[in-house]
Amino acid sequence: MRKAIPKIAESEWRVMQVLWEHGPQTANDVVTALSGAVKWKPRTIKTLISRLVKKGAVKVTEEGYRYRYSAAVDESACIGSETSSFVRRVYQGAMKPALAAFLEDADLSPEEIDDIQQILDQKRKG
Repeated sequence: MRKAIPKIAESEWRVMQVLWEHGPQTANDVVTALSGAVKWKPRTIKTLISRLVKKGAVKVTEEGYRYRYSAAVDESACIGSETSSFVRRVYQGAMKPALAAFLEDADLSPEEIDDIQQILDQKRKG
């Protein structure tokens, strides 16, 4: 049975992105990584980390007197879960209108269109 993906709030995504990108970090490392991107106080970021630990999205490793935090869930699994949730809520689970809406609104280069076509071709092949 697959591990359930915890529901991650929008603000928590910023913390998760740091952990996915940089690997295990101390709370202060996360604060530093986010310092230019958000206007949150260090305490706010540490609270977000604590919430993510409680949800099971982040795991803690003790290293002497320091704690290192790392993602306990895979980034692609979280993105997939969020995408599925969005399609269920907004499009009642219908992927075709969701995909059509994204493609119609997107400003895609010819290379990106080719990449999407390859994905569709692979999907068709199974």
